[in-house]
Amino acid sequence: MSLDVSAVQEALREDNLDGWLLYDFHGSNPIARRVTGLNTGAKLTTRRWYYLIPSSGEPRALVHTIERDRLNHLPGDKMEYAGHDRLKSGLRSLVNGCASVAMEFSPECAIPYVSRVDAGTVDAIRTLGVDVRSSGDLVQRFEAVWDDAALANHEAASTALYTIKDQAFAMVTERIRGGATVTEFEVQEAMSAWFKAAGLTSDSRPVVAAQENAGDPHYLPTRERHRIIGPDEVLLLDLWGKVTTPGAVYADITWMGYTGGSVPTRYAEAFTVVRGGRDAAVELVQKAVRDGRSLEGWEVDRVARNNITNAGFGDQFVHRTGHSLGEEVHGNGVHLDDFETHDNRRLLPGTAVTIEPGIYFDDYGVRTEINLYVGPLEATVTGQQQTEIRTLG
Repeated sequence: MSLDVSAVQEALREDNLDGWLLYDFHGSNPIARRVTGLNTGAKLTTRRWYYLIPSSGEPRALVHTIERDRLNHLPGDKMEYAGHDRLKSGLRSLVNGCASVAMEFSPECAIPYVSRVDAGTVDAIRTLGVDVRSSGDLVQRFEAVWDDAALANHEAASTALYTIKDQAFAMVTERIRGGATVTEFEVQEAMSAWFKAAGLTSDSRPVVAAQENAGDPHYLPTRERHRIIGPDEVLLLDLWGKVTTPGAVYADITWMGYTGGSVPTRYAEAFTVVRGGRDAAVELVQKAVRDGRSLEGWEVDRVARNNITNAGFGDQFVHRTGHSLGEEVHGNGVHLDDFETHDNRRLLPGTAVTIEPGIYFDDYGVRTEINLYVGPLEATVTGQQQTEIRTLG
Protein backbone atom coordinates (compact mmCIF):
# COMPACT_ATOMS: atom_id res chain seq x y z
CA MET A 1 0.00 0.00 0.00
CA SER A 2 1.53 3.33 -1.08
CA LEU A 3 2.01 6.14 1.42
CA ASP A 4 -0.79 8.72 1.21
CA VAL A 5 0.84 11.81 2.72
CA SER A 6 -2.27 13.98 2.49
CA ALA A 7 -4.34 11.35 4.34
CA VAL A 8 -1.68 11.11 7.07
CA GLN A 9 -1.67 14.89 7.41
CA GLU A 10 -5.44 14.99 7.76
CA ALA A 11 -5.22 12.36 10.52
CA LEU A 12 -2.49 14.34 12.28
CA ARG A 13 -4.64 17.44 12.32
CA GLU A 14 -7.59 15.45 13.67
CA ASP A 15 -5.36 14.15 16.49
CA ASN A 16 -3.79 17.58 17.19
CA LEU A 17 -0.30 16.35 16.33
CA ASP A 18 2.33 18.40 14.53
CA GLY A 19 3.89 15.42 12.79
CA TRP A 20 4.56 11.70 12.50
CA LEU A 21 8.27 11.01 12.94
CA LEU A 22 9.13 7.65 11.40
CA TYR A 23 12.47 6.20 12.49
CA ASP A 24 14.39 2.98 11.90
CA PHE A 25 17.79 1.56 12.65
CA HIS A 26 18.86 -1.65 10.95
CA GLY A 27 15.30 -3.00 10.72
CA SER A 28 14.37 -2.22 14.32
CA ASN A 29 11.04 -0.65 13.34
CA PRO A 30 9.09 -2.82 10.86
CA ILE A 31 6.14 -0.44 11.06
CA ALA A 32 8.19 2.51 9.80
CA ARG A 33 9.76 0.35 7.11
CA ARG A 34 6.39 -0.81 5.85
CA VAL A 35 4.80 2.64 5.91
CA THR A 36 7.72 4.07 3.92
CA GLY A 37 7.96 1.12 1.52
CA LEU A 38 11.37 -0.08 2.74
CA ASN A 39 10.08 -3.47 3.88
CA THR A 40 10.87 -5.23 0.59
CA GLY A 41 14.57 -5.54 1.43
CA ALA A 42 15.55 -4.12 -1.97
CA LYS A 43 17.63 -1.37 -0.33
CA LEU A 44 20.30 -2.08 2.28
CA THR A 45 19.75 0.13 5.34
CA THR A 46 22.22 -0.18 8.20
CA ARG A 47 22.20 3.41 9.48
CA ARG A 48 19.60 5.48 11.30
CA TRP A 49 17.07 7.31 9.16
CA TYR A 50 14.20 9.65 10.04
CA TYR A 51 11.20 10.72 7.97
CA LEU A 52 8.91 13.44 9.27
CA ILE A 53 5.42 13.91 7.88
CA PRO A 54 4.25 17.27 9.25
CA SER A 55 0.59 18.10 9.73
CA SER A 56 0.97 20.60 6.90
CA GLY A 57 3.67 21.29 4.35
CA GLU A 58 6.23 19.03 2.72
CA PRO A 59 7.69 15.97 4.48
CA ARG A 60 11.41 15.98 5.18
CA ALA A 61 14.00 13.30 5.83
CA LEU A 62 17.33 12.84 7.59
CA VAL A 63 19.52 10.08 6.17
CA HIS A 64 23.13 8.93 6.46
CA THR A 65 25.45 10.05 3.68
CA ILE A 66 26.36 6.49 2.70
CA GLU A 67 22.65 5.68 2.33
CA ARG A 68 21.56 9.03 0.94
CA ASP A 69 19.18 7.61 -1.67
CA ARG A 70 17.20 5.24 0.55
CA LEU A 71 14.18 7.54 0.88
CA ASN A 72 14.34 9.11 -2.57
CA HIS A 73 11.09 7.38 -3.53
CA LEU A 74 9.27 9.49 -0.93
CA PRO A 75 8.25 13.15 -1.30
CA GLY A 76 10.05 15.95 0.49
CA ASP A 77 13.52 17.38 1.05
CA LYS A 78 16.40 15.23 2.30
CA MET A 79 19.12 16.25 4.75
CA GLU A 80 22.28 14.21 5.23
CA TYR A 81 24.45 13.43 8.22
CA ALA A 82 27.56 11.34 8.79
CA GLY A 83 29.10 12.15 12.18
CA HIS A 84 27.15 12.31 15.42
CA ASP A 85 27.39 16.11 15.60
CA ARG A 86 25.65 16.40 12.23
CA LEU A 87 23.07 13.87 13.39
CA LYS A 88 22.17 16.01 16.41
CA SER A 89 21.97 19.24 14.45
CA GLY A 90 20.06 17.48 11.69
CA LEU A 91 17.48 16.21 14.14
CA ARG A 92 17.05 19.70 15.53
CA SER A 93 16.38 21.03 12.04
CA LEU A 94 14.11 18.10 11.20
CA VAL A 95 11.68 18.67 14.08
CA ASN A 96 11.92 22.46 14.05
CA GLY A 97 8.44 23.91 14.41
CA CYS A 98 6.96 20.76 15.95
CA ALA A 99 5.66 20.89 19.50
CA SER A 100 4.44 17.28 19.34
CA VAL A 101 5.15 14.27 17.14
CA ALA A 102 3.89 10.71 17.03
CA MET A 103 6.38 7.85 17.11
CA GLU A 104 6.16 4.08 17.48
CA PHE A 105 6.18 4.39 21.26
CA SER A 106 3.74 3.18 23.91
CA PRO A 107 3.76 4.73 27.41
CA GLU A 108 5.07 2.15 29.88
CA CYS A 109 5.13 -0.28 26.93
CA ALA A 110 1.41 -0.81 27.43
CA ILE A 111 1.07 -2.09 23.85
CA PRO A 112 4.37 -3.78 22.89
CA TYR A 113 3.38 -4.14 19.23
CA VAL A 114 3.44 -0.34 18.90
CA SER A 115 6.52 0.23 21.09
CA ARG A 116 9.24 -0.14 18.43
CA VAL A 117 11.35 2.99 18.99
CA ASP A 118 14.01 2.63 21.69
CA ALA A 119 13.87 4.77 24.83
CA GLY A 120 17.10 6.57 23.94
CA THR A 121 15.72 7.84 20.65
CA VAL A 122 12.54 9.02 22.35
CA ASP A 123 14.74 10.83 24.89
CA ALA A 124 16.75 12.45 22.09
CA ILE A 125 13.61 13.91 20.53
CA ARG A 126 12.25 15.07 23.88
CA THR A 127 15.49 16.90 24.71
CA LEU A 128 14.75 19.02 21.64
CA GLY A 129 11.60 20.26 23.37
CA VAL A 130 9.23 18.02 21.42
CA ASP A 131 6.43 16.05 23.08
CA VAL A 132 6.55 12.43 21.84
CA ARG A 133 3.19 10.67 21.74
CA SER A 134 2.13 7.21 20.66
CA SER A 135 1.47 6.59 16.97
CA GLY A 136 -0.86 3.70 17.83
CA ASP A 137 -3.91 5.19 16.14
CA LEU A 138 -1.91 6.23 13.08
CA VAL A 139 -0.49 2.72 12.77
CA GLN A 140 -4.03 1.40 12.84
CA ARG A 141 -5.08 3.64 9.97
CA PHE A 142 -2.02 3.48 7.74
CA GLU A 143 -0.41 0.10 8.42
CA ALA A 144 -3.11 -2.24 9.73
CA VAL A 145 -5.99 -1.40 7.38
CA TRP A 146 -6.33 -3.83 4.47
CA ASP A 147 -7.08 -2.93 0.88
CA ASP A 148 -9.14 -5.15 -1.44
CA ALA A 149 -6.08 -7.10 -2.57
CA ALA A 150 -5.10 -7.90 1.02
CA LEU A 151 -8.60 -9.15 1.81
CA ALA A 152 -8.58 -11.36 -1.30
CA ASN A 153 -5.17 -12.77 -0.33
CA HIS A 154 -6.42 -13.45 3.19
CA GLU A 155 -9.47 -15.28 1.86
CA ALA A 156 -7.28 -17.42 -0.41
CA ALA A 157 -5.04 -18.33 2.51
CA SER A 158 -8.05 -19.05 4.71
CA THR A 159 -9.55 -21.43 2.16
CA ALA A 160 -6.25 -23.30 1.92
CA LEU A 161 -5.90 -23.55 5.71
CA TYR A 162 -9.34 -25.11 6.10
CA THR A 163 -8.46 -27.68 3.43
CA ILE A 164 -5.17 -28.51 5.17
CA LYS A 165 -6.99 -28.83 8.50
CA ASP A 166 -9.35 -31.38 6.93
CA GLN A 167 -6.43 -33.27 5.38
CA ALA A 168 -4.71 -33.48 8.76
CA PHE A 169 -7.81 -34.76 10.53
CA ALA A 170 -8.35 -37.30 7.73
CA MET A 171 -4.76 -38.53 8.12
CA VAL A 172 -5.24 -39.06 11.86
CA THR A 173 -8.61 -40.77 11.33
CA GLU A 174 -7.13 -43.18 8.78
CA ARG A 175 -4.26 -44.14 11.08
CA ILE A 176 -6.42 -44.47 14.20
CA ARG A 177 -9.09 -46.57 12.50
CA GLY A 178 -6.46 -48.72 10.82
CA GLY A 179 -4.69 -49.41 14.11
CA ALA A 180 -1.50 -47.71 12.90
CA THR A 181 0.68 -45.32 14.88
CA VAL A 182 0.66 -41.61 14.12
CA THR A 183 2.68 -38.92 15.88
CA GLU A 184 2.25 -35.18 16.29
CA PHE A 185 5.43 -34.63 14.32
CA GLU A 186 4.30 -36.80 11.40
CA VAL A 187 1.09 -34.80 11.11
CA GLN A 188 3.02 -31.55 11.35
CA GLU A 189 5.40 -32.71 8.61
CA ALA A 190 2.49 -33.59 6.34
CA MET A 191 0.80 -30.25 7.00
CA SER A 192 4.01 -28.38 6.18
CA ALA A 193 4.17 -30.20 2.84
CA TRP A 194 0.54 -29.29 2.14
CA PHE A 195 1.36 -25.65 2.93
CA LYS A 196 4.02 -25.70 0.24
CA ALA A 197 1.73 -27.42 -2.26
CA ALA A 198 -0.98 -24.82 -1.61
CA GLY A 199 1.43 -21.93 -2.15
CA LEU A 200 1.38 -20.81 1.49
CA THR A 201 4.21 -19.49 3.60
CA SER A 202 4.37 -19.03 7.38
CA ASP A 203 6.71 -17.88 10.12
CA SER A 204 6.28 -21.23 11.89
CA ARG A 205 5.24 -24.81 11.40
CA PRO A 206 1.69 -25.59 12.59
CA VAL A 207 0.76 -26.69 16.09
CA VAL A 208 -0.29 -30.33 16.45
CA ALA A 209 -0.99 -30.98 20.14
CA ALA A 210 -2.45 -34.14 21.63
CA GLN A 211 -4.08 -34.40 25.06
CA GLU A 212 -1.83 -32.84 27.74
CA ASN A 213 0.13 -30.97 25.08
CA ALA A 214 -3.10 -29.22 24.09
CA GLY A 215 -3.01 -27.78 27.62
CA ASP A 216 0.10 -25.79 26.64
CA PRO A 217 -1.21 -22.85 24.54
CA HIS A 218 2.05 -22.52 22.59
CA TYR A 219 3.20 -26.13 22.41
CA LEU A 220 4.97 -26.94 19.16
CA PRO A 221 6.11 -30.48 18.30
CA THR A 222 9.65 -30.94 17.02
CA ARG A 223 11.63 -33.87 15.68
CA GLU A 224 13.15 -34.30 19.14
CA ARG A 225 10.06 -33.54 21.25
CA HIS A 226 6.69 -34.98 20.30
CA ARG A 227 4.37 -37.82 21.22
CA ILE A 228 2.16 -40.46 19.66
CA ILE A 229 -1.44 -39.39 19.11
CA GLY A 230 -3.29 -42.13 20.91
CA PRO A 231 -6.92 -43.26 20.77
CA ASP A 232 -9.51 -41.41 22.86
CA GLU A 233 -7.50 -38.19 23.09
CA VAL A 234 -8.19 -34.55 22.26
CA LEU A 235 -6.19 -33.13 19.36
CA LEU A 236 -5.62 -29.41 18.77
CA LEU A 237 -4.55 -28.06 15.37
CA ASP A 238 -3.44 -24.42 15.12
CA LEU A 239 -2.28 -23.33 11.67
CA TRP A 240 -1.52 -19.96 10.13
CA GLY A 241 -0.18 -18.86 6.78
CA LYS A 242 -0.38 -16.44 3.88
CA VAL A 243 0.08 -16.58 0.13
CA THR A 244 3.49 -15.64 -1.21
CA THR A 245 2.32 -12.46 -2.96
CA PRO A 246 4.24 -9.41 -1.65
CA GLY A 247 2.11 -7.56 0.89
CA ALA A 248 -0.10 -10.58 1.58
CA VAL A 249 -1.71 -10.91 5.02
CA TYR A 250 -2.23 -13.94 7.22
CA ALA A 251 -5.12 -16.23 8.04
CA ASP A 252 -4.99 -18.14 11.35
CA ILE A 253 -7.32 -20.89 12.59
CA THR A 254 -7.55 -23.47 15.39
CA TRP A 255 -9.73 -26.59 15.39
CA MET A 256 -10.28 -29.41 17.87
CA GLY A 257 -10.60 -33.14 17.26
CA TYR A 258 -11.10 -36.24 19.40
CA THR A 259 -9.60 -39.59 18.42
CA GLY A 260 -12.58 -41.65 19.54
CA GLY A 261 -16.14 -42.25 18.47
CA SER A 262 -17.86 -40.12 21.12
CA VAL A 263 -16.50 -37.00 22.81
CA PRO A 264 -16.52 -37.32 26.63
CA THR A 265 -18.73 -34.84 28.47
CA ARG A 266 -15.76 -33.13 30.14
CA TYR A 267 -14.21 -32.14 26.82
CA ALA A 268 -17.50 -31.35 25.11
CA GLU A 269 -18.59 -29.02 27.91
CA ALA A 270 -15.23 -27.23 27.91
CA PHE A 271 -15.52 -26.65 24.17
CA THR A 272 -19.07 -25.37 24.60
CA VAL A 273 -17.71 -22.76 27.02
CA VAL A 274 -15.00 -21.44 24.68
CA ARG A 275 -17.44 -21.50 21.76
CA GLY A 276 -19.79 -19.35 23.83
CA GLY A 277 -17.03 -16.84 24.52
CA ARG A 278 -16.12 -16.76 20.84
CA ASP A 279 -19.69 -16.28 19.68
CA ALA A 280 -20.33 -13.53 22.24
CA ALA A 281 -17.29 -11.66 20.93
CA VAL A 282 -18.40 -12.04 17.31
CA GLU A 283 -21.91 -10.86 18.15
CA LEU A 284 -20.57 -7.78 19.96
CA VAL A 285 -18.41 -6.70 17.03
CA GLN A 286 -21.06 -7.39 14.40
CA LYS A 287 -23.70 -5.43 16.29
CA ALA A 288 -21.35 -2.50 16.89
CA VAL A 289 -20.48 -2.30 13.20
CA ARG A 290 -24.13 -2.51 12.15
CA ASP A 291 -25.03 0.23 14.65
CA GLY A 292 -22.10 2.43 13.65
CA ARG A 293 -20.74 2.35 17.20
CA SER A 294 -17.03 2.68 17.94
CA LEU A 295 -15.59 -0.38 19.67
CA GLU A 296 -12.20 -0.82 21.35
CA GLY A 297 -10.17 -4.01 21.55
CA TRP A 298 -10.41 -4.42 25.31
CA GLU A 299 -14.21 -4.40 25.16
CA VAL A 300 -14.28 -7.50 22.97
CA ASP A 301 -11.90 -9.36 25.25
CA ARG A 302 -13.99 -8.41 28.25
CA VAL A 303 -17.19 -9.86 26.75
CA ALA A 304 -15.54 -13.17 25.84
CA ARG A 305 -13.71 -13.36 29.18
CA ASN A 306 -16.83 -12.61 31.24
CA ASN A 307 -18.67 -15.34 29.38
CA ILE A 308 -15.97 -17.89 30.19
CA THR A 309 -15.50 -16.65 33.76
CA ASN A 310 -19.22 -16.90 34.46
CA ALA A 311 -19.06 -20.53 33.35
CA GLY A 312 -16.41 -21.18 36.00
CA PHE A 313 -13.30 -21.31 33.80
CA GLY A 314 -11.85 -17.80 34.12
CA ASP A 315 -8.62 -19.01 35.76
CA GLN A 316 -8.00 -21.38 32.85
CA PHE A 317 -8.28 -18.63 30.20
CA VAL A 318 -4.72 -17.32 30.39
CA HIS A 319 -4.26 -15.24 27.24
CA ARG A 320 -5.97 -12.45 25.30
CA THR A 321 -9.04 -13.21 23.20
CA GLY A 322 -7.45 -12.34 19.86
CA HIS A 323 -4.83 -10.48 17.88
CA SER A 324 -4.54 -8.30 14.82
CA LEU A 325 -3.85 -9.95 11.48
CA GLY A 326 -1.42 -8.38 9.03
CA GLU A 327 1.71 -9.15 7.06
CA GLU A 328 2.88 -10.73 10.31
CA VAL A 329 0.49 -13.22 11.88
CA HIS A 330 0.43 -11.07 15.01
CA GLY A 331 -0.20 -7.78 13.26
CA ASN A 332 0.32 -4.23 14.48
CA GLY A 333 -3.33 -3.25 14.68
CA VAL A 334 -5.69 -3.49 17.62
CA HIS A 335 -5.67 -6.70 19.68
CA LEU A 336 -8.67 -8.03 21.58
CA ASP A 337 -7.04 -7.68 24.95
CA ASP A 338 -8.02 -6.53 28.41
CA PHE A 339 -5.91 -9.21 30.11
CA GLU A 340 -2.28 -9.15 28.97
CA THR A 341 -2.63 -5.45 28.10
CA HIS A 342 -5.44 -2.91 28.01
CA ASP A 343 -5.77 -2.22 24.29
CA ASN A 344 -7.94 0.85 23.86
CA ARG A 345 -7.39 1.17 20.13
CA ARG A 346 -10.51 1.06 17.99
CA LEU A 347 -11.54 -1.66 15.57
CA LEU A 348 -11.38 0.31 12.35
CA PRO A 349 -13.03 -0.57 9.04
CA GLY A 350 -10.61 -2.58 6.93
CA THR A 351 -8.90 -4.33 9.84
CA ALA A 352 -9.06 -7.98 10.84
CA VAL A 353 -8.56 -9.90 14.07
CA THR A 354 -8.55 -13.44 15.35
CA ILE A 355 -11.05 -14.50 17.99
CA GLU A 356 -9.49 -17.43 19.86
CA PRO A 357 -10.57 -18.09 23.44
CA GLY A 358 -9.20 -21.22 25.07
CA ILE A 359 -9.13 -22.95 28.44
CA TYR A 360 -6.23 -25.10 29.58
CA PHE A 361 -5.58 -27.77 32.17
CA ASP A 362 -2.59 -29.95 33.03
CA ASP A 363 -4.06 -32.92 31.16
CA TYR A 364 -5.78 -31.25 28.19
CA GLY A 365 -6.86 -27.97 26.63
CA VAL A 366 -9.40 -26.67 24.13
CA ARG A 367 -9.37 -23.61 21.89
CA THR A 368 -11.35 -22.34 18.94
CA GLU A 369 -10.01 -19.73 16.54
CA ILE A 370 -11.64 -17.84 13.71
CA ASN A 371 -10.84 -14.68 11.74
CA LEU A 372 -13.12 -11.64 11.72
CA TYR A 373 -12.88 -8.92 9.07
CA VAL A 374 -14.32 -5.54 10.04
CA GLY A 375 -15.91 -3.93 7.00
CA PRO A 376 -17.47 -0.47 6.75
CA LEU A 377 -21.02 -1.80 7.20
CA GLU A 378 -20.62 -5.30 8.61
CA ALA A 379 -18.11 -7.61 10.27
CA THR A 380 -17.65 -10.99 8.62
CA VAL A 381 -16.17 -14.28 9.79
CA THR A 382 -13.98 -15.35 6.87
CA GLY A 383 -14.28 -19.12 7.32
CA GLN A 384 -16.21 -21.89 9.01
CA GLN A 385 -16.90 -21.75 12.75
CA GLN A 386 -16.46 -24.99 14.65
CA THR A 387 -19.55 -25.87 16.70
CA GLU A 388 -18.40 -29.10 18.39
CA ILE A 389 -15.26 -31.18 18.74
CA ARG A 390 -14.78 -33.31 15.64
CA THR A 391 -14.65 -37.08 16.15
CA LEU A 392 -11.74 -38.82 14.45
CA GLY A 393 -12.05 -42.37 15.78
